[in-house]
Amino acid sequence: MPMDVKIRENRSNNTNEVLKIELQKLIQPEQLVGDIFSIGYESTKVIIHDTYRKKVGGIPSLSFLIATRLAPHEEQDIDFTHEDTSFILLRVMDAASLPQDQEAQRIRVETAQRVSGENKHWDANDVMDIKTKNYLSFAGLECRIIGTFFFEEENNQPVMKFGSDISNYYPNRGLKVYKPVGEALGKIVNYCDPQTLKSHFENYHSNAKVKLGNVRYASTNRKYQQVDDVPVYIYPADLLSQKSALFGMTRTGKSNTTKIIAQSVYALRITQDTSNEPLRVGQIIFDPNGEYANDNVQDKDANNNPNSLKNIYKLNVGANKSDEVVTYGLTAHINDPDRKLMKLNFFEVENLNLGKSIIDSILLDDKTKYIQNFVQVAFEKPAANDRGAMTRYNRRVLAYHALLKQAGFEAPDNMKTVSIKGLFGQDLIKALNKDETDLSSDYKSAAKILENERVSLPQLSIVFKALDSFIRDTKSAYRDFNNSYIQSSSSGEQWADEDFKKIIGMWQYANGARVIGKAIEQHDISTTKDYSEEIYEHLRNGRLVIIDQSSGNPELNKSSAQRIMRQIFGENQKLFRDGETDIPNILVYIEEAHNLLPAGNDFDTSDIWVRTAKEGAKYRIGMVYATQEVSSIQKNILKNTSNWFISHLNNTDETKELCKYYDFIDFEPSIRRAQDKGFLRVKTLSNLFVIPVQVDKFEINT
Repeated sequence: MPMDVKIRENRSNNTNEVLKIELQKLIQPEQLVGDIFSIGYESTKVIIHDTYRKKVGGIPSLSFLIATRLAPHEEQDIDFTHEDTSFILLRVMDAASLPQDQEAQRIRVETAQRVSGENKHWDANDVMDIKTKNYLSFAGLECRIIGTFFFEEENNQPVMKFGSDISNYYPNRGLKVYKPVGEALGKIVNYCDPQTLKSHFENYHSNAKVKLGNVRYASTNRKYQQVDDVPVYIYPADLLSQKSALFGMTRTGKSNTTKIIAQSVYALRITQDTSNEPLRVGQIIFDPNGEYANDNVQDKDANNNPNSLKNIYKLNVGANKSDEVVTYGLTAHINDPDRKLMKLNFFEVENLNLGKSIIDSILLDDKTKYIQNFVQVAFEKPAANDRGAMTRYNRRVLAYHALLKQAGFEAPDNMKTVSIKGLFGQDLIKALNKDETDLSSDYKSAAKILENERVSLPQLSIVFKALDSFIRDTKSAYRDFNNSYIQSSSSGEQWADEDFKKIIGMWQYANGARVIGKAIEQHDISTTKDYSEEIYEHLRNGRLVIIDQSSGNPELNKSSAQRIMRQIFGENQKLFRDGETDIPNILVYIEEAHNLLPAGNDFDTSDIWVRTAKEGAKYRIGMVYATQEVSSIQKNILKNTSNWFISHLNNTDETKELCKYYDFIDFEPSIRRAQDKGFLRVKTLSNLFVIPVQVDKFEINT
């Protein structure tokens, strides 16, 4: 025999043996349930018998079945290139009618009538003969065709692949149908497209998988169904640079799922698989209820150990908490001594615009004219050699600092008094003293203060309140003073620029300083660094950052979250534009996402949350958003969501919206009906069809 022929024959024998082993993993002869008797491209009908139904532990709605002509337990040569070397994956949808159903129904009714009133079931052995009982034991199943598993040769080995349809069918050829359990079911639900795995490895040097939970078909999840011990895995890399959705009613397991997802991403750094490189991914969770940052009763395990997400570092043996997890909040917490506070010294010149932006975000929804005027003010420092511009700038800063003090912000010790030298000329003082209107006494009091070189911030509040009235009053001496100032000025500008007037205009109203005081919780005179920069550095170093938003002013929580997101987005965007290759992978978790990604904001790219959702992927920013309402989220975001984790939704408006995506339409009744905690329907980037899962409970087992 020629050598090349012998090599081909040996290769064929090896391929055939490998293929048989793979087929035996999928087809379990003892799990035979019936035969296909009708088939199309989208659906098929299966005839089953109660004997087989009982033997396999029942056939729940939405369970997986496989149909094939192969019988690998028999001795036969298998040609993987032949179309019969394949498996059609089915999902059980409902009962299907058989041609004899009317006759069977007549028999059941007549038999039931015969035993009516007796303490007997109509199918009892002494009521119905064996032949009739066997005739009635046949039933039909309506099944959805999900796709086809088939084999192709790669590197001289048969590789299983999946196509989301069928390429052909023969209505007059029989196909045996099996209910996969154990290893066979595990291979089906955990199948991943090889190209996706290859992409994961190319992008992240990791295609590690982490257990999410176990297969669960129905709310009535009984042991004899033989599926609840089949693990379902997810690939954490699926979540990176992608949008992921968690939908479900309150108390149905969204928070636990969030913890499991965060845990799976965290596990990438401690993978034991030598083929995968450890990958540190920065994760940030905005925690509106404090359930991730704090040890709660609901987090305790059977041994009463706290299982809050902040303790996840314990899974990484030998790791220091400070290197792995950081918690932030507006206020301190008695059980979290290492918590960092999101504080800023609003009086620091370097923080002027930062502090002002925080205040602006709090006031953004206040449409009062004087408030909106104040929001428009920005502190852009002019060139040092432009003396006039510098004088006006310093006057604005002084007014802003006085306003902060008036609002209740603690001033640093070096600002007990401040210099006003050169900022208020003698001509202005003279004009104030000369005024004879009803407020002349206030103007004279202001003039007296301005005669000093150093004054306190409370004194300046008196000055600026008086100046606001002085400038506004058309009958005051300000008009003559200002005209004279313009004529003598080389620039021809007025004494009071528009931004200065907008700042001092806050003294016109009793509520002016009070509304600014909403930001006091974020002020600390001992702090010099911007907390958003600090948080970004933590994320860049692959830490899990939890922002506790359960305490503090809601508006302040909102503004601080926006500030953090702008920093994350801006920094990664800059790295991308600069052509950097080492852009950090960051995953952002958003609870109550309907507040941040509402359906009406589809085109509002000025909103940092909307912009991150739409553009974040190219900057390696992934997003996990959770809410109770599918319809509340922007349509464009939903359309571009790759990973879905769906628990119980209680109304048809939400489930019908969900049915627009992938094959969730199959699960609509179940999603609306089953309220079991942690019972999810999951579709990830790697999976090509929806998997029903009972998600594991998050626990820190060390």
